[in-house]
Amino acid sequence: MEIRLSYHARKRMLERGIKFEQIRETLEMPEYSIVKESKKELYKKINNKILKVVCVEKDNYINVITLMWK
Repeated sequence: MEIRLSYHARKRMLERGIKFEQIRETLEMPEYSIVKESKKELYKKINNKILKVVCVEKDNYINVITLMWK
C-alpha cells in the first residue's frame, strides 16, 4: 500500500531525524497500536526509543499525519 506523508509529517520527520524506512517499519510491523475514531496510532521500538506514527488509512493508501519519538 502506498504511504503518503502530510506536509506536517514531512516537517516533523526532518526536525526529529526520523527516516522514511523507520516509518515504513512502524506501519508494517508495529509493536502495538491504538485506534481512535478514524485515526491509528502505531508504535515501534527503534534503537531504545519508541516511534509513534499517527495515520489514516484510505482506500488505496496510508496518509501519515504526524510522527514523534516517545
